Amino acid sequence: MKQFSEYSFDVLRSGGEFILYRGRALGEPPILGLAANGQHPFDRNMERLVHEHVLAPELDPAWAARPIGFTRHKGQDVLVLEDHGGEPLDLVLSQSVQPWGLDRSLAIAIDLARAVGQMHRQGLIHKDIKPANVLLDEGERTRLMGFGLASRLRSERRAAAPPEVIAGTFAYMAP
Repeated sequence: MKQFSEYSFDVLRSGGEFILYRGRALGEPPILGLAANGQHPFDRNMERLVHEHVLAPELDPAWAARPIGFTRHKGQDVLVLEDHGGEPLDLVLSQSVQPWGLDRSLAIAIDLARAVGQMHRQGLIHKDIKPANVLLDEGERTRLMGFGLASRLRSERRAAAPPEVIAGTFAYMAP
């Protein structure tokens, strides 16, 4: 397993269940790091990070930020992801000074639909697509991340959660 201890990490986002970092090291490509936020149930979130790592062989860097290992940062386990550049879509939207034009919005939506289609052809269901789990690079290409709730279409049958437990982000769930 590659060592990531020489990387310094800067927080990209700290709200929600996970903290997202960008790691940099001299002479090395940048990486992303995803760690459980201490304000939420740690065991469940750590399980999601491990599940995302298990799915790595099925994730294509053309449409996903693929997990490449784990490291420790500030005493916490961090899932390390390939970094092809870009920022989480929720941050891009919140920092936008002007409303986006229709052309730009449609181009990004079409690219995101392409990514989701490729993920489905790979046999995966994401279960938590939201702006925080979409990376948008400078060329306005999208990549998905946050596969901790994902399941395989044909081979995996995750136990149904009790009705009072919501898996995913309510505002972005399918009806």
